[in-house]
Amino acid sequence: MPKTLINREFYDAIINFDKDVEAQELYYRVMNTETGKVAENGHKETVRDRILRVYAMLFCEDIGAEPGTIAGPDEVEATADRLYIGAMKLDPSHWYRMQHHFPVIDDDNYDRFAALVIADLNAGPLRDAAVNDGDMLLVGEVDPLHMTQEQRQNQQVRVIGGSGGPKEES
Repeated sequence: MPKTLINREFYDAIINFDKDVEAQELYYRVMNTETGKVAENGHKETVRDRILRVYAMLFCEDIGAEPGTIAGPDEVEATADRLYIGAMKLDPSHWYRMQHHFPVIDDDNYDRFAALVIADLNAGPLRDAAVNDGDMLLVGEVDPLHMTQEQRQNQQVRVIGGSGGPKEES
């Protein structure tokens, strides 16, 4: 993924997407930028494709996504509730989706949510928190909304972020 495009400016554009036309323009310009790779079917890969492929690799493999595929609206929606910041709690300060005001994830915004997560890991506060405070993005089990508090506290989680890559924790 072009590091120069997935930067703090891109992250800020996603955060300000609903409030600023210039942020929307930057978001769409970056997402539609070609990466230089061409798929076997002749399709030129865009940053959007790459982000959705990375999102699928990091968050969707255990829900049945095939390796190397691009996450679609269903996969992003199914995994969004599993992402926690620093602690496994369903509250606005720890539940990634709530903190960033994505009450609904659908065809209109699934790619923006995936881009937000990937940009945050690369150049946003999640990266800063990982480097400075040791707080990482946690990926919980498939259905945390229907777990009891005790089940949530005892679930298996993966840590995403930092230079070590995904790690298993309990």
